[in-house]
Amino acid sequence: MPRRATMPSLGAHRLLSWSRMASSSRPPTRRKPVSQQRFWVRRLGALGVVGIVCYALVQAIASSFGGDDERLVVGAPEPAGVVTCTDGDADCSPIGDEAETLAAGSTVVDPFDDAVDPVATSTTTTTEPQPENTGPPAPDNKAKVYIVGDSDAGTFGPYLEKLLDGTLIVDTELNYVVSSGLARPDFFNWPNELTAKVPEVDPDIIVVTFGGNDSQGLSLPQDELEFIIGDPVTNEAEWSEEYQRRAGEVMDILLEQTEHVIWVGIPNDDSPEVTERLAIQDRAAKAAAADRPDVVFVDTWKRFSGRDGGWAEFVVDPRDNVGKDVRADDGFHLNTNGAEILAIDIAVEVQEALRELGANI
Repeated sequence: MPRRATMPSLGAHRLLSWSRMASSSRPPTRRKPVSQQRFWVRRLGALGVVGIVCYALVQAIASSFGGDDERLVVGAPEPAGVVTCTDGDADCSPIGDEAETLAAGSTVVDPFDDAVDPVATSTTTTTEPQPENTGPPAPDNKAKVYIVGDSDAGTFGPYLEKLLDGTLIVDTELNYVVSSGLARPDFFNWPNELTAKVPEVDPDIIVVTFGGNDSQGLSLPQDELEFIIGDPVTNEAEWSEEYQRRAGEVMDILLEQTEHVIWVGIPNDDSPEVTERLAIQDRAAKAAAADRPDVVFVDTWKRFSGRDGGWAEFVVDPRDNVGKDVRADDGFHLNTNGAEILAIDIAVEVQEALRELGANI
């Protein structure tokens, strides 16, 4: 057979050398540029992987420190039964099946529902009232002294308040009405006033005085003036009985509040005729007090009378044992000296009442 012509054999080094030459002589391959969209997709994908890894790491750390606690995660669904209310929500009630998951007896309050009383559904803390201090009068538990009556109360009352304030264990209240009394309830009705006022004041001791305006006829407790008994001199027996009843009525009203009532009598007058009428009133009030053991009667008449029992212009002041003018220009009322001397006599009786209440005075 004819022989096929063959190429001369190349050595291995020649083959390698050629291969290199061929490779070096080929033009370089150009890489296609990556699009902007594919770049950001890859970047976001990488960030997502990092986020998942971080989340898993946080959960693992939380579990190692007791991960059973319920925690609020942003974007996570709220636990069943929790109602979220924001300003302007039209409905502040559990949504869908959440309403069924509320525990029995739970209350959901809609702040925009007019039918719901927020006071009735809110939780409040109340303080139990402190028990009333019923101990003896003391600086931190002061006794209340109520001074009440006609213009005579306005005369001795201020100095009596000053004396009692000095004890540091007494609070006082003064209430007087000029030209008033028990004879003319059409002008001012003291039984009605005291029935309403005394419980409000709630005094421990009451100092009361009436009479300076009562030496006249006795009227009915109504708007129109109508006398039922004439002047005390002409109608002494009838007048005395009715006035004693009226004074006793007032005393009983006061005794409903306290066992310590101090009734201050009236002084005499420089006119014998006026003194005669005043004496009938003074005796009737003293008789009413005598029927009530818890009423102390301060005998003003005796204090401001002379040795003969008549009207006196000068009286010895117990503070310095000096005789002083004690009368006002009208011949009946007391001036400053007389009012202060009378206040001292009353203060002695108040002091005794305070001791009966347990005060160390």
